Amino acid sequence: MEKHEQIANALLPLLGGARNIANLENCITRMRVTPVDRNLIQDAAIKKVPGVMGVVDDQTYQIVLGPGMVTRVTDTVRQLMAAAPAGGGGAMSEAEAMAAKGAAIKAAQKAKNDTPMKNLLRKIANIFVPLIPALIACGLVASIKGVLANMSLGDPEHWATGLIPVMNVIGGAFFAYLAIFAGINAAKEFGGTPALGGAVAAIIVFPAVGEISYTVPGFGEIQLSPGMGGVIGGVCAAALCAGVERFMRGKVPDAIDILVTPTVALIVSGLATVYVIMFVTGEISTAIGTFANWLLETSGLLAGFVLGGLFLPMVMLGLHQALIPIHTTLIEQDGYTSLLPILACAGAGQVGCAIAVYIKLKKNQSMRDTIKGSVPVGVLGVGEPLIYGVSLPLGRPFITACIGGAVGGAVIGGFAQFVDPIGATAVGPSGWALIPLITGPGGQGYSVMVYMLGLFAGYIAGTVATYFFGFTPDLLEEHNVEHDAELEVPGYVHEHAQS
Repeated sequence: MEKHEQIANALLPLLGGARNIANLENCITRMRVTPVDRNLIQDAAIKKVPGVMGVVDDQTYQIVLGPGMVTRVTDTVRQLMAAAPAGGGGAMSEAEAMAAKGAAIKAAQKAKNDTPMKNLLRKIANIFVPLIPALIACGLVASIKGVLANMSLGDPEHWATGLIPVMNVIGGAFFAYLAIFAGINAAKEFGGTPALGGAVAAIIVFPAVGEISYTVPGFGEIQLSPGMGGVIGGVCAAALCAGVERFMRGKVPDAIDILVTPTVALIVSGLATVYVIMFVTGEISTAIGTFANWLLETSGLLAGFVLGGLFLPMVMLGLHQALIPIHTTLIEQDGYTSLLPILACAGAGQVGCAIAVYIKLKKNQSMRDTIKGSVPVGVLGVGEPLIYGVSLPLGRPFITACIGGAVGGAVIGGFAQFVDPIGATAVGPSGWALIPLITGPGGQGYSVMVYMLGLFAGYIAGTVATYFFGFTPDLLEEHNVEHDAELEVPGYVHEHAQS
């Protein structure tokens, strides 16, 4: 049995069985489960399943499995769910028996997490996370185009010259129409029709919108231009369209609903997009770009320290999702986001922290094995194994890891302040995996050099801070012990037991 099959077979009963899973999705590193009854999920046992790097209990129950493995495990769990008896039984018979008992607890948990801010951040994540693969691919194509341009510099007959406009189209088309894709996903999240969300967001990038002008009291004449408001405008337009559509449903006779409701929703939201949303979100987008550039130019050293140090706590609280529209806005305006390389240094601090923990806990073979398996993927930008398997369970090393990230961010911010800024052409990757996407006005060579300096500063600072300040004598005594006992998890077959 393959490892992903072992993990899937172990997780399904611990999640309460097939009938306790209302919805199952996955992102780059996490399997996201929407349970019917949260009380049936066995947290402690799930955390002990070999291959599980941690869990996050939010609106969905998220199991951290790492890139690649998460897709295989999720697909296998789906197959197991499909093969489960239609009548249920087993764990879900218990679920039905406990449903009444758990209703009050479930409602309280849901109310606790059902705050306007958390709901907004979840919607932002659900809008932009599905776009990340395309953002990465198109960003890499843009980097390849830059390499080709450097190769053919000064030589119009060079073989790469003809490929440059082709790569420009392949890499740039998605970014040109990013507002439409965001509008489609936003309509889904806000309860509207995806096609209508895309249709109203398309107004923002439609060339003919450049022929529209009007006067706003206090601002004078407003001349619209294609792309004004960008991805933020697309999301706002689609959300408004979905709101009008929901309002119309049930108020229009069924016989003409298909004609009236989408038409009214599109006209109302379309007029609002042209006369309000494009102008307002255009100003907001411009302000975001201006502020980010000003911040790094005037106080990059301090800003880099603060951003690099706070990013890991933001990830733990889910607040980092709010940065995705900011990244995409900066990419639309400048061609790169200058914030991402700074934030990526938080992962470098984690790697440095893990190295120090490995050195300090010489007797804790279980922790050392976790670190040996997690540091390579941490270097490539996947931080969950180190967060949930090393620094966060230990407590104090999580703080010293943040210090490492702060120092790395300060290095990159310092270069932005005193020399030239650097940035990433897409969001998603981190660590060394971000290198192909690094660019900036100082050239790709300079930009990559600065980014690597920031990463190594984070590694070194995270190691030093954790080694000297990451452990109290009591904490070191508690964790620097041998853990030889192998965890037994139902449904998981250990490698030595396989025939």
